[in-house]
Amino acid sequence: MSAVPDGKKLVRSPSGLRMVPENGAFSSPFSLAEPQWVPDKECPRCMQCDTKFDFITRKHHCRRCGRCFCDKCCSKKVALPRMCFVDPVRQCGECGLVSQKELDFYDKQLKVLTAGGTFLVTVGLSEKSETMVCRLSNNHRYLFLDGESHFEVELSRISTMQVLTETEGSAPGEKDIHTYTTLLDSHYISEEKKMISGQITQL
Repeated sequence: MSAVPDGKKLVRSPSGLRMVPENGAFSSPFSLAEPQWVPDKECPRCMQCDTKFDFITRKHHCRRCGRCFCDKCCSKKVALPRMCFVDPVRQCGECGLVSQKELDFYDKQLKVLTAGGTFLVTVGLSEKSETMVCRLSNNHRYLFLDGESHFEVELSRISTMQVLTETEGSAPGEKDIHTYTTLLDSHYISEEKKMISGQITQL
């Protein structure tokens, strides 16, 4: 185990190398804890195709769900930033698909917001739009909107968000609408915590 800058440390777990926040500092609500692995003695067969494990057919644990699979059902290695893995890790087919979708969110949305992107924001039913810098707080718990006005939105209160983007070559005023669903666990969201009404257009 070795310490690195920015309050993070490199940890070697049974699943692989992880870069985790030190002492829980800047722990993100997007983070997932490593699952408890199904003990070897409790899985004599692949939990996907029911193939029996032996000296030739070895068992592998999915790093995301912790269940046992044969090599055929758990061969793909996919990046898993929500568990702070440094390198792509072995996952079952179902978990791999979920992780791949989340990677799109991390690469195309979360990184942009962490760095700060310029957006045209329309709040509620207002007809007036305002240019604002939209960024995510270091601990990923708040969305800051800065312009003439200032808003701090708690991420646990957002269930979905729509971003309107103008595509090159499209007719004036024609926009593509992308809907993003929060990666927060569902227990964060209750009936009182609805989406903050408004439109965000990426500039």
